[in-house]
Amino acid sequence: MTLARLSLSLAVGCALGAAMMMPAQAAARANFDGNWSVLIVTRSGPCDQAYRYGVSIRDGRVVYEGSAAVNVAGSVAPNGSVNVRVWAGSQSANGEGRLSRDYGDGRWRGNGSSGTCSGTWSAERR
Repeated sequence: MTLARLSLSLAVGCALGAAMMMPAQAAARANFDGNWSVLIVTRSGPCDQAYRYGVSIRDGRVVYEGSAAVNVAGSVAPNGSVNVRVWAGSQSANGEGRLSRDYGDGRWRGNGSSGTCSGTWSAERR
């Protein structure tokens, strides 16, 4: 698997511009905190067809603790809205969507050395 493909797929797995949140909203953000399994599916472009990754949400922030050399910036708003950006060098991807208590889904789009890809993501709480 190439770094470009991993970077594009992590955007969705991590699911998923970070939203600004006020400290008073910490209790609402905690509703989504925990470990999540994310399935990334490519619908268009030269990326691999599907990936599954584990991510964590901590105090409303999306955290990837895997071994890939990528940067992740993402957040979950109190209403479950997810925004994530993943990048490594000139390759990047953005994902957006919504989480409920135990499930979520959304869309992603990215640009890498192999071209532009896009697709969907779904997540389950673990």
